[in-house]
Amino acid sequence: MNASLEAKAADLDRFLRSLETVVVAYSGGVDSALVALAAHRALGEDALAVTAVSPSLSRRERRQASELARRMGFSHREVTTHELRREEYARNAADRCFWCKTELFDVLSPIAAQRNAAIAVGTNVDDLGDHRPGIAAARLNAVAAPLVEAGLTKNDVRALAAAWGLPIAEKPAAPCLASRFAYGVRVTEEGLRRIDEAEEAVRSLGFEVLRVRDHGDLARVEVPEGEIEKAAALADAIARTLRGLGFRYVTLDLSGFRSGSLNDVLQGPSIRRPERSA
Repeated sequence: MNASLEAKAADLDRFLRSLETVVVAYSGGVDSALVALAAHRALGEDALAVTAVSPSLSRRERRQASELARRMGFSHREVTTHELRREEYARNAADRCFWCKTELFDVLSPIAAQRNAAIAVGTNVDDLGDHRPGIAAARLNAVAAPLVEAGLTKNDVRALAAAWGLPIAEKPAAPCLASRFAYGVRVTEEGLRRIDEAEEAVRSLGFEVLRVRDHGDLARVEVPEGEIEKAAALADAIARTLRGLGFRYVTLDLSGFRSGSLNDVLQGPSIRRPERSA
């Protein structure tokens, strides 16, 4: 670990110790896992990692989050969230994540209050420049962002995770299943289940990094640019499987996998980002 990263790790530890007791919103991704591990190292039993379980969390991510918590030894529990009951979330406008995080913090707040704890999330410095309405919800709820406080970028997070022995240091980003729905396509429990099944089916064909984007009747499959030829060779199998799940049309995106590609439409003249979540 270089001197700069050591200094940031020390700042992370100091900030977490200043909270004294913390509840970490833990999805199982590398950012929230690093916060959960850092909190455990700094605070021991005064740190609790909590995973929100709902139809928008894939079965794979739920299982992996639980397994990682056991492996690393930090306190962990699951809670149920009901973001689909919120019309503002289900309608799937550009501020969907604001309402998802609002639901999350509404559920975590009583847990934190019972423990006299702060709530912390895995936002890193690089996230601040992206379209992330959930950050606005965190600010409104006075939620702590330890990685930001310590000045940790995404590369820093991965480097520190590796130094601390987190086995998911290089894990690709895995946002919630609702992020697969094109804005304006309503998010439903059935649709989330279909996306989960669709991505597992494509993954079983030999793809680790992928997205199946839901555009209503159309499924848009994204794989890394270097694997597009491989996916094209498996086009019949992919199309047959996804049509079996209810998609009428199946396309392969020739631009390749791009995290957050559905946000491309937010740059258009007819859709602008909601002021509340800017």
